[in-house]
Formats: sequence, structure tokens, C-alpha cells
Amino acid sequence: MIGTEHEYSINDDNFCPLPISDRLIERVAGNVSDEIPFGGVRLSKELQKHVLELVPPPQTSLSELELLLQAGVDRMHRCFGDMHFLGLGMHPLLTLDQTTWWDHDEGEYYDAYNRLFNLRQHGWLNIQALQINFPYGDNSGLVQMFNRVRSLIPYLVAVSASSPFVEGRATGYADNRLIYYRDNQKEIPQICNDILPERLSSHRDWVRINRSIYRELKAKKADVLCREWVNSRGAIVRFTRGCIEVKALDEQECIRSDMAMTAFLLALLKSPLPLEDDEAALRALLKTAISSGTDRLQPELQRLCDEAERRASPDQMAYLPVVRQRIEGGSLSQILVERYRDSGDMRVVLAEADRALRQNIPMLNRS
Repeated sequence: MIGTEHEYSINDDNFCPLPISDRLIERVAGNVSDEIPFGGVRLSKELQKHVLELVPPPQTSLSELELLLQAGVDRMHRCFGDMHFLGLGMHPLLTLDQTTWWDHDEGEYYDAYNRLFNLRQHGWLNIQALQINFPYGDNSGLVQMFNRVRSLIPYLVAVSASSPFVEGRATGYADNRLIYYRDNQKEIPQICNDILPERLSSHRDWVRINRSIYRELKAKKADVLCREWVNSRGAIVRFTRGCIEVKALDEQECIRSDMAMTAFLLALLKSPLPLEDDEAALRALLKTAISSGTDRLQPELQRLCDEAERRASPDQMAYLPVVRQRIEGGSLSQILVERYRDSGDMRVVLAEADRALRQNIPMLNRS
């Protein structure tokens, strides 16, 4: 079974972000709620009030997952026809005065986060991730699978990078979301560990890591945050769900691209291909991926894509051409920057991203 979570910004006709997730949920449900049934998926609030999340029930196939999710996207557009929705790892135009955080239920968590870290920063209010969740089986399976995911994180970041702009400016980095995410809890560095998780030798290692985080939170009188979800590494273990949760990927422009990233990961989890394991080497690879997307990791990514194609199920194989095109033609970040250079108008670029989500057609390099 595979589960994913997808985050979309709410926008007006000019692609200005609108912090009205509570009002949109109320429009459907008749009252403000943190999560509601929404056809075959669930519609959920996020910390940021300009973002809504679609969460499908876990499925055995990506094609079924895609159908459910695209139906959810279609339903969003029908229910909120006066709005435009964008994927992407960050809203390219958002300034911090344009949004705020959820101010209904679960306020005790947000109050604690705000006291410790200050929520009014891009690392909290302007990040959108594609989360991928999959079961790990028993404890020995957990260790093997988690360590493989750890080694794949730099490559997943490279192919999924989709956040080149901050407040309307190209920063020169492919993945600004992770730059801001990495520092959003810098007062307690152990929570994020600079994105890359530690190598595990036993499931007990993860228990020790979480307990270490909880000790630091309790010392700052933030016991309310002592939950397994507080761990913010690029991949975490969710013992209560029996799954590994991958958090390092930027949200993509459409569901099909999300499924492509998921297929790439799942196919490589089945592979015996040796992967880099050294922490310093992985951190260097991750730095390169954040900086340049796929551009400076071509040989490694080509090798991994070849292997993914050898190991993929027919269901997964249907999505891997998108990954191949991202590797050869550039990550979505690189494509967005090129589109902006061509048009000189960010709203033209965002209109294309809006259409991509509506039509479920990936944005690809034109050359």
C-alpha cells in the first residue's frame, strides 16, 4: 500500500495567495473543520491558511492513486471555481504579510511552535511538500528500507526541486523550500538534523533520536510537541502508522508528476544497486541537489533511472518517462526559471502551472 499527501496554494485570478482555507472548508462542510470527506479523498487544512491538502486513502497501485487524486483536484476546481490552485514547493510570489497560520483547532501546537521558532518566516508559511508514505513491515525491514531511503534523498530532491523563486525573485537555487525548511527550527537543530536522517542499525536508534528531541522540547516547556511527527528529517519513521514518511520532496505541478516521483522511489526501493552511505558524501550530494536540481547530478541520476526502469512494475513504469525527462531536460525548478526568462511575466508562468494541475499534464522542457 502507498499513501501520498499533496499541498496546494489558494490564489485569486492574479495568483495572489489567499489565506482562506477555513472559509473554503466551511463552504463545503457547513462549519470550520481541520479535515473533511471530499469525494474519494479527504480535504485538510495545513499550518498555512493559504494552503489546502488532499489526502487519498492508501492504494496498491499508482494508477488508482492518480485517479482518486485527480478526481479530488477536479472537485476542488468545481467547488471553488473562483479560485486558482498551485502545486510547487513554494508560492513564487508570496510575501509574509499575505498569509498567516491556522487559528482554529490545534492552536496549542501552533502556539508552541511560534513561541519556540517564530512562525512568521518562509520556512513555516511558504512550504509545500509531496509526502510519500509506505509500510516497512517488521523491524528488520524498517532498518533496511529506511537506510535505502536515506541514501536516495539527494536524488529525490534533485528530480523534484520546484521552488526556484522567493518573493518573485529567482534566487539561483533549485530548492529554496529545503533551504528555508532546514532552518525553520534552528533553535533546536536536532529536530531537523539538516534534513538528512542518521543511518539506522536498529529500530531502537529511531526511538533514541525521538527521545533526544523530546528532552530538548521538555526543557523548553514544549511538552505538547513531544509527538513522533515533530521529527522533521527528510524521512521519518511513523511507528503509530507502521510506515516510513518521506518529507524531502517538493510538491509538483500536477498529480501525474507526483506519481512519477513516487514511482521513482518505489522502484529503487526494490533494487540491490549499491548506494552512497557515507554521511559527508550524502550531505555534499544533497547540497548539490538543492543548489542545481538535476543539472550537476546527471551521471548518477541516469544510472538510477536506468535501474528504476529495470525494477519497476508495469504500474510504476508508466510514470517513469516523466522522471527521465526531468533528468534530461531539467527539474521543474529549471523549467520554471526558463519559462520566466522567456515570458518575463511570472503570472504567465503560474497560469501554465495552473493549467498543468487542472489538466494533469506535466510541464516539460520544450527543447
